[in-house]
Amino acid sequence: MIRLFVGLLLRNEIVARLQALCGGLPGARWVEPANMHITLRFIGEINEHDADEIDRLLSGVNADSFNLELKGLGTFGQGDKIRALWASVVPSQPLNHLQAKIESAVVRSGQQTERRRFTPHVTLARFSRPGLARIQSFVEGNNLFQAGPFHIGQITLFESSLGGGGPVYMPLAQYELI
Repeated sequence: MIRLFVGLLLRNEIVARLQALCGGLPGARWVEPANMHITLRFIGEINEHDADEIDRLLSGVNADSFNLELKGLGTFGQGDKIRALWASVVPSQPLNHLQAKIESAVVRSGQQTERRRFTPHVTLARFSRPGLARIQSFVEGNNLFQAGPFHIGQITLFESSLGGGGPVYMPLAQYELI
């Protein structure tokens, strides 16, 4: 079995800008810079045959390259159940179009339709026992964060390995956009 997702790699200068935000929030488990990305579709645990089929279908995704921009911060969860802090991706029709094509390819491979609404973001930190006031203060103090625009010219199929030190993401295949 292999654990997969499809995402966008970020340019080093964008990762450096994001990394500058990562600190000063007690209880945060900050994402390693090498793991910063934008997830387009989480696939999960699948067998090698299904992974090969997804690879084949993703190689047929035909979409234009485009620019993206990051602006502001947000969280997943509410109150004492906040579980993640993230940088927001500015709404983008080309990104939504690309994500829909990827979703279609993954479903055609036999995987279930994603039930969660697509919320493009870059995860910065995860929490197990968040301090609500501190997180709110951090978001408000850094909400003017902005990076980009930056060019997106390919999508990446990643393997995600879980371990005691946090997940490790390894690019398996890259697919060029037009």
